[in-house]
Amino acid sequence: MKYALITGASRGIGRAIALSLSQMGYTILVNYNTNHDAAKETLQLIEKQGGKGELLPFDVSDNVEVDKAIFAWEEANPNAHIEVLVNNAGFRKDNLMVFMTNEDWDSIIKTHLDGFFYTTRRVLKSMLSKRYGRIINVVSLSGIKGLPGQTNYSAAKAGIIGATKALAQEIGARKVTVNAVAPGFIQTDMTADLDEKQYKMMIPMGRFGKPEEVAEVVAFLASEKASYITGEVISVNGGLYT
Repeated sequence: MKYALITGASRGIGRAIALSLSQMGYTILVNYNTNHDAAKETLQLIEKQGGKGELLPFDVSDNVEVDKAIFAWEEANPNAHIEVLVNNAGFRKDNLMVFMTNEDWDSIIKTHLDGFFYTTRRVLKSMLSKRYGRIINVVSLSGIKGLPGQTNYSAAKAGIIGATKALAQEIGARKVTVNAVAPGFIQTDMTADLDEKQYKMMIPMGRFGKPEEVAEVVAFLASEKASYITGEVISVNGGLYT
């Protein structure tokens, strides 16, 4: 069976990606940290549409947890191969820098940037040995443009964008592609605290995006049709920033 690991797949964009890749025939490894009920619901939705999957809980910011969880899964599935990795896990802790605490900074950097590194490094060896793989990093408009009140989030996402471009050059010869998708304002729990009426006036398409619209781009990058695309950042933002 073909496997796809999606971090932070319990809800929002991660859930939409899990459902989309399931429709492509992948068995989905639904990663989450603490929200077991939401992750279980994602798995049930996958199974409801005729797909297969399993829960794989670990904290992406903890290198010991990452290695332990993925190693245990590989031991239990010796003939399996994770073909697709989607680094999606994340959250926001917005504040003006003058008021930002060390914890506000550290937690965002660790979950996003360290989480990308720990998880990708662990899965990468198998992809290189199999000479096939797709790594897709969910970044953000914030990492391209920078947004006030998000110096921590912008720094983390911009770091992943730089790492995406560098890693793509390292491993392209092994037929492993590395790309990023940069959503703008998408209707998820992460944007629930924003005033959509206010922000959508800034967006040329006049609305927030849907998680499924991001998932479709991720699905394309995960497919064999995207075999000559690597090191790219594709924006999904309704024309807000080009």
